[in-house]
Amino acid sequence: MGYRVKKMGLFLGDVVCILISFALAVLLRFDFSFSKALPYWHIALGKLPGLIVIRLCIYYAFGLYSRLWQFASVKEALIIVLAGTFASIADYLILHILQPGGFPRSIIFMAWSLNVFLTGGIRLFMRVRREWANYVAASKQMANAGMEQAASVNNTHKILIVGAGEAGVIVAKELRVHPEIGQEIVGFVDDDPAKQGYTVAGYRVLGPTERLPDFIEAHNVEEIIIAMPSAPGTVIRRIVHACDGLGVKVLTIPGVYELLDGKLDISRIRAIDIQDLLRREEVKVNLEEIGMYLSGRNVLVTGAGGSIGQELSRQIAGFDPESLILLGHGENDIYEVNIDLLEIFPNLNTIPVIADIRDSERIDWVFSSYKPDVVFHAAAHKHVPLMESNPKEAISNNVFGTWNVANAAERYGAERFVLISTDKAVNPVSVMGCSKRAAEILIQALARGSKTKFMAVRFGNVLGSRGSVIPLFKRQISRGGPITVTHPDMVRYFMTIPEAVQLVIQAAAMGRGGEIFILDMGEPVRIVDLARDMVRLSGLDPDYDIEIQFTGIRPGEKIVEELLTAEEGTCTTVHQRIFVAKGEALLDGSIREFLDTCRKFAEDNDEGGKAFVSWIQEITSPKKPSKPSKPARPHELQQLSQLQDNLLT
Repeated sequence: MGYRVKKMGLFLGDVVCILISFALAVLLRFDFSFSKALPYWHIALGKLPGLIVIRLCIYYAFGLYSRLWQFASVKEALIIVLAGTFASIADYLILHILQPGGFPRSIIFMAWSLNVFLTGGIRLFMRVRREWANYVAASKQMANAGMEQAASVNNTHKILIVGAGEAGVIVAKELRVHPEIGQEIVGFVDDDPAKQGYTVAGYRVLGPTERLPDFIEAHNVEEIIIAMPSAPGTVIRRIVHACDGLGVKVLTIPGVYELLDGKLDISRIRAIDIQDLLRREEVKVNLEEIGMYLSGRNVLVTGAGGSIGQELSRQIAGFDPESLILLGHGENDIYEVNIDLLEIFPNLNTIPVIADIRDSERIDWVFSSYKPDVVFHAAAHKHVPLMESNPKEAISNNVFGTWNVANAAERYGAERFVLISTDKAVNPVSVMGCSKRAAEILIQALARGSKTKFMAVRFGNVLGSRGSVIPLFKRQISRGGPITVTHPDMVRYFMTIPEAVQLVIQAAAMGRGGEIFILDMGEPVRIVDLARDMVRLSGLDPDYDIEIQFTGIRPGEKIVEELLTAEEGTCTTVHQRIFVAKGEALLDGSIREFLDTCRKFAEDNDEGGKAFVSWIQEITSPKKPSKPSKPARPHELQQLSQLQDNLLT
């Protein structure tokens, strides 16, 4: 009801503005001589009902009655100008061209400027009214809390905002309309020389970030807010280290990957997290290219309840697929991701499916029922030490499960199949790494002679994913330590989950079949340095408060992970962060023979894991010449779909 009242109020206000603007324009044209203005006012008055209807229709078409003007920005102001211009063109056609004897063009021009001013003024008033109401409400809240408490709050929350760009301005405005928080802005800090010394949003840009310690001491600053959502981790680390030991609290706003909805307000200012220190520049994606293969298509995500699967599903949903099939083995995970997606995308057609990828009949039913056009295969067992002691599960899930889904994609004519792979598949020494390398080999073999575009995307560790080192370190720090690190020289490549998923979706758009895409993971990070940074971010001293213990390398682990073998090399793509491994497909013989050998290793509970690793290392060794194998034909694929049943019975 309130929405309709506001809309009707805007309608009536615009009608009044139109009448006033035309009356003033006519009077201004004739220097407020009523006798000279009267004939033209009569002409305008006769046409005015039609002009009002046309103008209101144009305003409606430009969305002037469907926007929340209390949150208006420059974009909305430009829309008002554009709508007013189109409406004035209609005025010109009716009053000047179609009117016998013509009509002064100067009146139409002045009416245009007055209309834009008055129409925009009404909407600007709505925003000013909101900000003033927030300010008054907050002031009353502080007054009720007592002047002494308010003064205390003000004295203990002097802050500096790092970054005088758009995000910094938003933060400053939000803090200004929320005085109950008790944060007094002393100014901005920015490395851009063009901004230094000037005033932004009512606050002075004091200088560059290298002088942060001086500004903190001079103004008794106790909090720093880093308002640079696209700044790389190197910049964030430099700012955090500059504040180290100065007794200031460092906060930040979410990075660009977390701000997919574009919204930023006071509630989203948070403490610095380890992801911020490892943040890299924003991934640039070709939205048109991605939209072409996802929009209006049936998309299947296996492992949709996992960390990567959930983010894949969330980002795919933004491209308006015909349906999004969420397949997973855990009912609670699939339930939660389905609910989360529908809250964000209420019109999304989600199809939650509980299924085990090792069940070939169930997977066949999924493909025959929903006919997915694009498949993202993220379901996998990924824990290296755990799979060392459970090789049968690693092989059955990562190899035969991948085969089930890929085989069904081939038989039911999916357009694309994307395998989510790992750096542990490169020169693998673990059962898990070898099982993922075997999955890559299968995908490359299937790609030959297939209409389905099979491809794999290989990347390293993702921050915050289940079972990753970050949640483990957080738990250990919360318990008071110690933090356990396997080796002082252990290094890994890291990437945030949203960043990895954006690159996966972009790589899939470029695939033509048979590629192994390599994502640019940046520089490798020493795990012990990661642990120390996490301790510091918790407000503790890594050399005093929390002990770091070295426990030794676990079974199947390497000191340094690689993203490709020395023999593979890479080719560049049109995307600067995505490369293609140049290595050839490695399958000797038929797919059937390959799977049959995998099955035999899986059945050997005692030595099967070690034998499987040795075998994969042998067939992927550059010393062994590779022989081309025949592409699997449809009748062969039909026979192979039953192979893994022996493994599961």
